[in-house]
Amino acid sequence: MTMKEDYAIILDYLQYGYPMERTNSPVAQAIGATTFILLELIPRRGISLEAKEKVYIGPEKREKIYFIKGRLPREKLTETAKPALQEFIEGIVAEKESEFVDFFNKAQPINTRLHQLELLPGFGKKHTHEILAEREKKPFESLEDIKSRVKSVPDPRKAIEKRIMEELTVRQRFNLFAK
Repeated sequence: MTMKEDYAIILDYLQYGYPMERTNSPVAQAIGATTFILLELIPRRGISLEAKEKVYIGPEKREKIYFIKGRLPREKLTETAKPALQEFIEGIVAEKESEFVDFFNKAQPINTRLHQLELLPGFGKKHTHEILAEREKKPFESLEDIKSRVKSVPDPRKAIEKRIMEELTVRQRFNLFAK
C-alpha cells in the first residue's frame, strides 16, 4: 500500500528553473511532510514559493502547485535545499520523537547478521545488544531516556537525523525512515 502525500515542505524554489537546463520554467524542490519523499513541484503561473513553506499537493484543488513533476533525484538536490532539508529533519525528529522512540522499542533484526539498530550511524553490535537488553527491562520513554539508560550509545537524536539525511541523499540498501 502506497501512502499518498497531501503536503510538502518547500526546500528550494528555482524561479527560473535549473541553471544548466534549457527550460526556464519555475520548479520547487520539496519533501513530503509524512513520507519523506523528495519531490519536484511545478508551481501555478504567477505563484512564488518560499523555503520552508508548507504547500498542499493532495488530490483536491491545489492553490499554489500546478502539478507534481515527480520524484526529485537525490543528485539534483541544490546546495540551498540541503541545509533546508537538514533543518526539516531536525524539526521532524523533535516533533515526532515518540515515533522514533517506538523505533528503538520495536526495531527488529533484518536478517541473521544485521539488526535495524545497526543501520544507525555509530551503532554497532555492542550498542544494539545493550539497547535490546535495556528495552527488555522496560520500554524507552524518550530519546533522553535511551541516552541515560545506555551510557555508551551515541546521541540517538543525532543518529536518527543523520540516518534520514543519508537515506535521502545517498542510496541505501535498507531504508528505515524514508519511503
